[in-house]
Amino acid sequence: MSLKRAEEYLENKGFLDHVIELEESTATVAMAAEALGVEPGMIAKTMSFLQGENAVLILTEGTARVDNRKYKDTFHVKAKMIPFDQVEEVIGHAPGGVCPFGINDDIEVYLDESLKKFDTVYPAAGNDHSAVKLTIPELEQVADANGWVDVCKETEA
Repeated sequence: MSLKRAEEYLENKGFLDHVIELEESTATVAMAAEALGVEPGMIAKTMSFLQGENAVLILTEGTARVDNRKYKDTFHVKAKMIPFDQVEEVIGHAPGGVCPFGINDDIEVYLDESLKKFDTVYPAAGNDHSAVKLTIPELEQVADANGWVDVCKETEA
């Protein structure tokens, strides 16, 4: 159901042909990178947070970790992940397939600056056997994001 929802959303945006369905699992960054034959950072990891009663999605490069100080400075609340068993109900996609495509209403989406080090990234497409191949400008166009944020720790060069 979740893949279908994401595909309908992407079709409406003109990006259905960017969806990749795989036999292999893409449930984790490492699994997705291996299945797609790309480096883990190119997987656009979608992290789910609660800010009071509101759900927020932040897409980061696959190996990024959220910096709690940067998060609080940006959003003025402490970073609080949505509990694993509540993600599907709150977001509309189960863990392993969370993406900004075909999500429930009133969820804010942000793109983290960490993604900009790649020309092409691969967010999930609603389930744990899918991805969407997008350039950064395409991701900006299709994600309906509220904008760019910088909430991740600096990575070792």
